[in-house]
Amino acid sequence: MIKNIYKNASKALLAVLMILISCSFSLAEIVKEIKIKGNNRVNVETIKIFGGVKVNDNLDSNNLNTILKKLYETNFFEKVSIDFNDSILTINVNENLIVQNIVIKGIKNKDIKKKIEELISLKEKNPYLENQTDADVNRIKSFVQEIGFYFSKVDLLKKENDNRTVDLIFDIDLGKKAFINEILFVGDKKFKKRKLLNVITSEEDKFWKFISSKRLLNKQRLELDKRLLLNFYKNKGYFQASILDKTVQYDQSQNFNIIFNIDSGEKFFFGDFKLDLPEDFDKKYFIKIEEKLNSFTGEKYSLKIIEKMLNEIEKIASGKQYEFINASINEIVTNDNKINISIKIIDDKDNFFVNQINVFGNNVTVEDVIRNELIIDEGDPLNKVLFNKSISNIRSLNIFKTVSSEIVDTDDKNQKLVNIDVEEKPTGQISLGAGVGTSGTSTSFGVVENNFLGKAIKLNSNLTVSEESIKGLFSYTKPNYNNSDKDLTLALKAQETDRMTDFGYKSNDTGFNFGTNFEYMEDLYFAPNFNFNYESLTTSSKASDLLKKQEGSYLDMEIAYSLFYDQRDQSYQPTDGYSSLFYQSLPLNLEDNQTVINSYEFKTYYEYLDNQIFSFSLFGKAANSVGDDDVRISDRLYLPSSKLRGFESGKIGPIDGGVFVGGNYLSAINAQANLPIFQSLETIDFNIFYDAANVWGVDYNSSINNSSALRSATGVGVDWYTPIGPLSFSFSQPISKKSTDKTESFRFNLGTTF
Repeated sequence: MIKNIYKNASKALLAVLMILISCSFSLAEIVKEIKIKGNNRVNVETIKIFGGVKVNDNLDSNNLNTILKKLYETNFFEKVSIDFNDSILTINVNENLIVQNIVIKGIKNKDIKKKIEELISLKEKNPYLENQTDADVNRIKSFVQEIGFYFSKVDLLKKENDNRTVDLIFDIDLGKKAFINEILFVGDKKFKKRKLLNVITSEEDKFWKFISSKRLLNKQRLELDKRLLLNFYKNKGYFQASILDKTVQYDQSQNFNIIFNIDSGEKFFFGDFKLDLPEDFDKKYFIKIEEKLNSFTGEKYSLKIIEKMLNEIEKIASGKQYEFINASINEIVTNDNKINISIKIIDDKDNFFVNQINVFGNNVTVEDVIRNELIIDEGDPLNKVLFNKSISNIRSLNIFKTVSSEIVDTDDKNQKLVNIDVEEKPTGQISLGAGVGTSGTSTSFGVVENNFLGKAIKLNSNLTVSEESIKGLFSYTKPNYNNSDKDLTLALKAQETDRMTDFGYKSNDTGFNFGTNFEYMEDLYFAPNFNFNYESLTTSSKASDLLKKQEGSYLDMEIAYSLFYDQRDQSYQPTDGYSSLFYQSLPLNLEDNQTVINSYEFKTYYEYLDNQIFSFSLFGKAANSVGDDDVRISDRLYLPSSKLRGFESGKIGPIDGGVFVGGNYLSAINAQANLPIFQSLETIDFNIFYDAANVWGVDYNSSINNSSALRSATGVGVDWYTPIGPLSFSFSQPISKKSTDKTESFRFNLGTTF
C-alpha cells in the first residue's frame, strides 16, 4: 500500500512539474516565425515595425498586450487579434477604410473654407475613423456658429468605393447670419443696463457696426459673458450672485434677443481671517501673511483680494522649506453679511516630482510661450499651489479659448507626468471708430493682434484723424521678455498738426521709443522708456512771435519713467481705493531747447451709497527748460478738456497775440458723484461735478501776463447709452474765471465703434 501511495504521489508530482513547465513556456517564449493575415495595403514588414516585434524576441503575455496596443494606436486597423503557439506569432488584422477624398460643399468664401479644412482632423490617404468624423462635424458646427451662422446645418455623406476607400463629403448649409437685436438684463440685477453692457463682450446689432463680429450670436461668447457678469458682481461684493440662465429668443425674421437673468443677492464684507498651520511649521514665516490678511477685515468682498491672498501663499510655497505645501481656502458666510476666511496650509506627505510636462493643442502658439508661464518645471517638486498658479498664468495670456490640465502617474511612484491641453482662439481685432463733440470730430482705425507669430507678441496699430491733426501709432509688446517678468515695448509714432489757417503754424513730429513695464513691488508698477523724436515747425505771417522764433527742426532724445501705485478694487470703473501716478521725462541732448516734464496725479474712489460712487482727483504738471532756453511751443502745457468743464478746450491761460499759448505749469482738482435719481432709466446715469484748474507761466516774454488765476465750474453730467452709441454731455456754470478765458456751458461727446 505504501508502495502504491508512493507511486501515486510520484505521478502527481510529475504532473505538477509538467504544468509548471508548460506555464513557464506560456509566460515567455522565443518567436521563431511571424505570420501576418488579413492585410491588403499595409505590408508585412510595416506591421512588424508598428507592433515592435521581430523574430527571436522573447515574448510573454505583457509583450503580446503591448503589441496589440501599438497596432491599434496606428489607426490603420479596425480589428486586431494575436495568436502565439508553438513559437509562431500569428497577427490577424482587419484594415480600416482609407479616406480617398474630402469634399466641402456649400462654402464659397475661401477663408471660411480654408479654416474648415484645418478643423477636419481626418486627412486624405489616412485611415477612416468613425469617432473622428463625429468630432469633425461638431467642430465645424461650432466654428460656423462662432462666426454668426447660428442656423447652419452640417451633414456628412460617406461614399464607399470598391477599393476599400471612402470619400467624405461635408455638406454645409450656412443659412443666414444671426444678429443680436437686443440684450436684456432682468431679475435682481442692482445695476443699470448701461453699466452691464460695458461688462460683457456681446453687442447689440446697429446699422453702422459693419465690422464688429461681437454683434453676431455666438454660444461661446455668451458663456464668456456669463463668467464676466459673475466676476463683475463678485468684485462688487455680491458673493452669492448667480447668473440663473441666459435665454436666446428670436422671431420669424430671425432677430435675436439675449436675456440674462441675474440674482445678485446681498452685498458681503470680509470678516475674520484664520490661518491654519501644521503643528511642525515655524509660525515666524507666516507672520507677514497674517498681518496682510487681517488688514482686509471689514473691506468689501472682492476677487482681487482673494487673488492677493493666493499670491501671499504662493510666496511661501516658493520657499525651499515649504516646496511641497498645498492650501485650501474656505469661505464661511455669517448672519451679518460677513465672510470669514479660513486658509488651511497642508503639508503633503506624498512628495512627488515633475517627471515631464507635455503641451497639446498649440497649433499656432509656440510651446515656449506656454512653458514660460510655468512656475514649476521638469525635475521640480510638484507643488500644487504653484501648479495651479501656473495654469492660471497660461489662462491670463488671453490667447486660448480653454486651458485644461491633468496629473498622470508614471512607472516611478514618486514621479508625475503633467499634461496641459490648450484650445486656441482668434487673437486679432479690427476696429473703426468715430467721435463728434463740441471740440470737433474725429475718426480712427485700428488693428490689434495679441499672438503675433504664435509668440504672444502684441501688435497695435491705429490711425486717428481729426479736424486739425493726423496721428499714427504702431507698437510692439513682448510680454515676459527673456523670462524676466518684464514687458518689452517698442513703438513708432507720427503726428502732423496743421493750424496754418487759424494760427499760422504747422508741426510734424516723428518718433521712436522703447521701454519696459513691470511690477517693482506689490501694486507698484515701474515703466522706464527711452524716446527719440524729430520735430519740425513751419510758420506763416499769421504766427505769433514765439512761433516764428522757434521755427526750425529739432532732434530730441529723452529718458522717461512712471511710477504707478494702484490700490483700486478694479482697473475698469473702480468703486473703491485709490491710485497714484508720477511721471518724469529728462532730456539726454542738452544743446537745443530741451524741457524737463514732471507730472503727478492722485485719484480716489468711494461708494457713498449702494452703487453710487464719489471720486476725487488732484493733478499737476510742470514744464521747465534746461539752461537759458525757453520751453518750446510743442512742450508747453495745455489742460486736458476732461479736467475743466465749463471752459473751451485749450482756451484758458496765457495769451500771446490773441493766441492761447499754454503755460509752464498747470493744476486741477476734480470731484464727481453719481446721483441716485431716475433709477428706472436703464441707459442713463446722472452725476454732479466740481472742477477747478489753473494754467500759468510764460518764460519767453516777461511782458505777457502769466494768467495765474483759479478757474472753476460746477454742473451736471449725463452719460447716456443711445441707439447710435454712448453719449456724454454736461451742463456747466463757471464760478470763477479770467476775462480772457473762453467759457462753454454745454459740452457733448458721442463716440462709437463699428
